[in-house]
Amino acid sequence: MKPRTLPPAARALFAVLLVACPALIAGCAVRVPPVPRITMTPASGAASVARAGLVVRAEGGRLTSVLAFAGRDPVPGAFDPARTVWRSSWTLRPGTQYVVNAVATGAQGVTAQVAGRFRTLTPRREVAVASVVPYDGETVGIGMPIIVTFTRPVEDRAAVERALEVRGPAEGAWHWASSTQVVYRPRKWWPVGGDVRFIAHLAGVRAAPGTYGAADRSVAFTVGRAMISTVDTRAHQMVVRQDGRVAQRMPISAGMATTREYTTTSGIHLTMDKGNPVRMVSPGRRKGDPGYYDKLIDYAVRISNSGEYVHALDNLWAQGRANVSHGCVNVRPDQARWFYEHALRGDPVVVTGTTRALEWNNGWGYWQLSWPRWLAGSALPHAVAGTPSAAS
Repeated sequence: MKPRTLPPAARALFAVLLVACPALIAGCAVRVPPVPRITMTPASGAASVARAGLVVRAEGGRLTSVLAFAGRDPVPGAFDPARTVWRSSWTLRPGTQYVVNAVATGAQGVTAQVAGRFRTLTPRREVAVASVVPYDGETVGIGMPIIVTFTRPVEDRAAVERALEVRGPAEGAWHWASSTQVVYRPRKWWPVGGDVRFIAHLAGVRAAPGTYGAADRSVAFTVGRAMISTVDTRAHQMVVRQDGRVAQRMPISAGMATTREYTTTSGIHLTMDKGNPVRMVSPGRRKGDPGYYDKLIDYAVRISNSGEYVHALDNLWAQGRANVSHGCVNVRPDQARWFYEHALRGDPVVVTGTTRALEWNNGWGYWQLSWPRWLAGSALPHAVAGTPSAAS
């Protein structure tokens, strides 16, 4: 049988298809976009890491998820606005294994995932929070400071101060009282009823060469009613106001002022603690010396470290008339009991009329410093002093 031949038109179309087909095939090829690249610092597998914080980055995509754990505890952190960088909020805990899982998404929904782990340095020396005033759950007065004492001297005060966070309803700042103690004070009185939370994100913070923070510490407290007492030593009167209203008027007797130690200090005191009774012994004197005394005093509320109290004493002849005490403010027993029962730690007691000023570091005399002088005791620039800071 004679083979069939294509018509001329069909042969021409077939020739065109042979030429065009490779181009059509090339045009139909699918281009797969590059996979995002995820990196973490410290790197996975690292050991004895001494670093301020954890950083996860994505190139060629956006981070959609970052989960990090220090042991079993989640690590807080935040993304940058572009979601290409995630940083831990605070420094890394020493001597701890960290596990990190991150996911990034790129063009056309292409995803990448990375999982890693590393271990932080176990330091030669550790520093911890020895104590915090006030205690957790306490209700305090409107002048209450936050006093943090450390177990070791702090050399890098700025690094430690950045790790101290105060969540509260008032502007405030830290002031270093010594190498082992730092104090937070609001610029003005705490608002009545405010809730305050202090968190020391100390774990992993380098406080001195070879010395790192051992653990975090947290304290929460509540501000009670506003109780402010004013003591006029010349008029021999003490007026107690609660939330602006006069609650008590008390005739008083203050320091006799024959010596410096027997002179009541003028200034803004804070109530510090109280006892019923409190043993009071004459300073610098022994039994048998002139002016020696050793007494148990009822309803005593301490207002300084130099032995000053508001307390009960049954010397009605002097109260409201003369200053005859050894430096304390004594009042009628029934009124002293009222003050004792109503006082919270951190209540302001403002004394006027004497020749001796209260030193800022005598007890809790921190309100004696003006705000600029208070800021001068911070290790951070004034614009950021006392505000929460994340690790960099």
